[in-house]
Amino acid sequence: MFILSRLFLLGLSLLLLYGSLDSFTAQEAAANVLMPRETLASISTIEEAPGQMLISSRHSWRDRAGHSWQVVLFKRVKAGQIASVSLRLVGFPGMAIFAHPQPLLITTKTGEVFTSPDLFAEQSPAPNVGQYDLSDVLLKLPRTGRVLLHIPLIDNESINLRLPPSVVLEWQTLANY
Repeated sequence: MFILSRLFLLGLSLLLLYGSLDSFTAQEAAANVLMPRETLASISTIEEAPGQMLISSRHSWRDRAGHSWQVVLFKRVKAGQIASVSLRLVGFPGMAIFAHPQPLLITTKTGEVFTSPDLFAEQSPAPNVGQYDLSDVLLKLPRTGRVLLHIPLIDNESINLRLPPSVVLEWQTLANY
């Protein structure tokens, strides 16, 4: 009787496990284990007002400590003219407090360093939000090799986020769009 009840429980467990696998594939499992939490993004366009467009690229991934970040590059176009190209970084509340007005540093694979000014130098909408002007930097970034974002935090701390070449290429496509 003891063996039959164990076999019944094992069978029931396998049945429940099998039923839940339809929403979780081996490919998703491998992607979550082998890669940092990144989502593929696409370029989206929204009309904010008549004659004003917002073109953006959104990514979400985790830093080395496992903290989640939202990374949004967006371009505003007013009356056919580019008004701005900005990068907004959002860390999990309580995890990251940006050091305003510190610039964002971007390092290439070859060691070249670019600086992007802090657009929230005067006032940030929240302590875990930073926004930087990438207008002068974006098209100078290499299309091959990763780039590293050095996000300035309070107490002389920083977080580094690695961007794969595909993200830089997507951003440059957005800038030229």
